[in-house]
This record gives sequence, C-alpha cells and structure tokens, in this order.
Amino acid sequence: MINFFTETEFIINEDEFNSWLLSVIASEGKNLGEINYIFCDDAYLLSINQQYLDHDTYTDIISFDTSEGNDLSGDIFISVERIQENAQQFNVSVDDELKRVLVHGILHFCGYKDKTDDEAKLMREKEDEKLKMFHVEQ
Repeated sequence: MINFFTETEFIINEDEFNSWLLSVIASEGKNLGEINYIFCDDAYLLSINQQYLDHDTYTDIISFDTSEGNDLSGDIFISVERIQENAQQFNVSVDDELKRVLVHGILHFCGYKDKTDDEAKLMREKEDEKLKMFHVEQ
C-alpha cells in the first residue's frame, strides 16, 4: 500500500501517482510492502535531518528504508518548499520535480545510492528511465 500524508497544505492527486509508482516497483523486480510519503516544509525536514542523520542542512527528501527482501517498505519525507525551489533552479515544472523526488525515494528502497559520483550518475539515469514510464490517463 502507498500512503500519502501531509504536514502542510500541499495537496497531491494520489490516484495520478499510485499506478505509476507500482509500475516502477514492478520494473525493478520488487513488490510493494507499505510505503508512506510524508509531505512537509523545510523546517520539519531539517529537524528530521538533524535528529536522525546528524546533518544540519536542508534537503528535498529523506527516506527511511524498512524493506524486507523484495518487499519495499519505508517512510519518505519530502519538503514541498525544496521541490518548488529546485523546480525553479533546474527550470522544470513543480510537477516534474515532484515526480523525480517521488521516484528517487523508491529507487533508494530498491538499493540505488547517490553518495559517490558514479552512484549519483546511475541514480539520475534510473530516475530518467522511470520518469518515462509516467503516463496520465486523460
């Protein structure tokens, strides 16, 4: 099950993203356990970053992986403010940046990292691959 929660006034169309995220998970040969997306502001995510990761920086996403075997589970915290700012910085729509961050968390649960240059390059390639899978039924 994929759950969406918000600590802000941010509204997400859950149906729009559910089937895509399920397809992403299946494309990696994984199964869905329980994934919780929590949308919050910068201050909320900074507090989590300081408390649990001992980092004193703003970030767009923090994921806590509780997956077991091929069953993906965990909590993915996303700063709505960072998404909006990153969209401006990278000259993309907020919707496109949201998709990238949503799939980024899933890819972390699939085992992809982004600490080294090579890992980050592969992560970006996987993000691009999974973004091409997104189709909204009109």
